[in-house]
Amino acid sequence: MDVLLISILLAVLGGIIFTAIGLISGSDETAVLVPATLIVVLLGAPPEAVFAFFMAAVLSKHLTHAIPTALMGVPGDTTATPMLDHANFMRRIGLPHIALRKMISGGIIGAFIALPVSLVFAVFLSRFGEFFQENAGIIFTLAAVLIGYFSKGRWASIILIIPLALVIQGLNLVSTTILGTGLSISFFLGIAIGPMFTDILLASSGSGRLMIERRQPNEYKLAPERKSWTGYFPNPFKVLTKKQTAAVGGTSFLSSLTFALSPVGMTALMGELVGSRVKGQYKKSTTSLSTMNGVTESTYIAETIIPLVAFGIPLSPVAIGPAQALFNAPPVFTTEPEMHNLHTLMEPMDFLLYGLIGIVIAAIIAYPFSMNFARKATVLVLKHINQEAIIAMFIGIVTLLAFYEGGLVSVTVTFAMAMVGGLLNRFLGVGIGVQFMIFYGSGWIVTTLLGM
Repeated sequence: MDVLLISILLAVLGGIIFTAIGLISGSDETAVLVPATLIVVLLGAPPEAVFAFFMAAVLSKHLTHAIPTALMGVPGDTTATPMLDHANFMRRIGLPHIALRKMISGGIIGAFIALPVSLVFAVFLSRFGEFFQENAGIIFTLAAVLIGYFSKGRWASIILIIPLALVIQGLNLVSTTILGTGLSISFFLGIAIGPMFTDILLASSGSGRLMIERRQPNEYKLAPERKSWTGYFPNPFKVLTKKQTAAVGGTSFLSSLTFALSPVGMTALMGELVGSRVKGQYKKSTTSLSTMNGVTESTYIAETIIPLVAFGIPLSPVAIGPAQALFNAPPVFTTEPEMHNLHTLMEPMDFLLYGLIGIVIAAIIAYPFSMNFARKATVLVLKHINQEAIIAMFIGIVTLLAFYEGGLVSVTVTFAMAMVGGLLNRFLGVGIGVQFMIFYGSGWIVTTLLGM
């Protein structure tokens, strides 16, 4: 089948699936995007189709994550957290539907700005790609220190770099002894589902259950839907004012030139930077929300494209998290000992073409759906979708992928890593990004720093 047709079909599939997943509050990007992308890679999809699928999935999820954030006051995922204050103000004055439309319209504009801007910047940075590839071990280790310093568990994250590297290499040594080969997929699957798996462990513990127990269901009041446009597909430039469009465009352009900063941090920074210049709480909130969701899209796209095109190794918070499978999905994609991934298999124009396919299809699916059916979809999710069932589904997918790599040994390693990483994340604030950096730098840490 033609690569273009496969790419379109997978982009449509990614758009539909992640439009639905974005409606479910708390669905962490890494935990849901990594397994889904891995499946597409391991099924043998062409690299161009894998990229189109991922771009459609990211944009779709980050458009519909605005629905629980705006209508329910619950973050759709991690990047939606900075938007809660402004979203809650709009809910208090009875205008959550206005907040939602501003957020989604800002997101769609931000995505289309980010793709070409980040690609041009990545091509410029690619002249330094050889240096980054040759010094990957020490770069990953330094990145772990840097990301750890700015994480919630600052000093704990730094102190635990070497001990966690030893744990990872120890598990890898055991699996290599049994299987005759090392594991890769199992480790980053374990890191990805760590926080989710920790909640399951706490629920199964008599003492831990008290930390997550809820004695009564949450109550949500949803405003009625009111359309201010005709037809099915609204014009995002008419939803936003000219000043809001300019704010979204400017901040999306700037954030498309970054690849080493946290998407959550960039979202909060740009939103508050723009909001501080706007008078009146209503205008401030709507402008900040549209800007923040635009920056959410632009940072995710930029932090995927820049490391892929310029370096071929995951050197951004998004690349080491949700976009992980685009760099490493052994035996299909690898960074070590030989680089063989989208960086070596695609040209810059391929990234532009198939990235555009992904975001156009996501825009066609997720944008009008979110604008027209947000309230009905939210009611459906609240009444009929069990969040525990969604978690169980992803745990099942992870188990399947781990078993594919190395049978029961791989499954055991995956959940051992999930247990260690999840507990460190939950109780000591050692973020997933830090853990991924330690995983990639663990070989260099153990051999160079410890001489083992």
